[in-house]
Amino acid sequence: MGTFVLGVLSSILATALTVAGGWVVSPWARQLPVVLLSRLTGLGVRRVYARQKLANLDLPAELARARWVKVLAGRGNEMTRDGFAAVWENIGKRLRSVEILLPDPDLGPASWLTAREAELLRIDPGFAVGLLGEQIRLNAAYITAATSDREDVHLRFYDLPNLHRVIVTDRVAYLTVYGPAEHGRNSPCLEARRPGLVYEYALLLFATAWAHSRPASAPPVEH
Repeated sequence: MGTFVLGVLSSILATALTVAGGWVVSPWARQLPVVLLSRLTGLGVRRVYARQKLANLDLPAELARARWVKVLAGRGNEMTRDGFAAVWENIGKRLRSVEILLPDPDLGPASWLTAREAELLRIDPGFAVGLLGEQIRLNAAYITAATSDREDVHLRFYDLPNLHRVIVTDRVAYLTVYGPAEHGRNSPCLEARRPGLVYEYALLLFATAWAHSRPASAPPVEH
């Protein structure tokens, strides 16, 4: 009898250790508490990425399914890379509209972009004054050239605190919260499904910035 009980206890312990090991190893298992809490509270968060660059690995598949896309970026580097190829290829097909917001690079020292650049200068020795604005201009030029024959792509510049990257489709939102001591690619990112509070918040952030933006082809507004 004692041997039998010992055997059962050993089996239970082995099973517990296996489950615990799977919990540590499996990314899905680590995300399970987040998903459950999100469903209970209505937040709609499906996954939390420790870094935005990890979220970018899953982004192309979501963009390929999208019917519309809204992007608010800190500089827009991702839009010139392979991850956004599905966007440029599907415009006018499955994809009905694309709206893009980049920080206004032409407002000078009083702009929020300058404040963000000052943060990056403190953490990145390879950064130089004016580099962030130049990168934005190059990315804007790429987007304009890639979509020159499309009327359903709209590019605008905003001048608001550079605190988030927002990518929203009709299905999902990716919300990155920039830290003052981190590049956007190293900042945490939430993936939220529709419907949900975080999805709606991401959409509100985009709409607010859109309402305070100018067409990329228009001259900058004098302060």
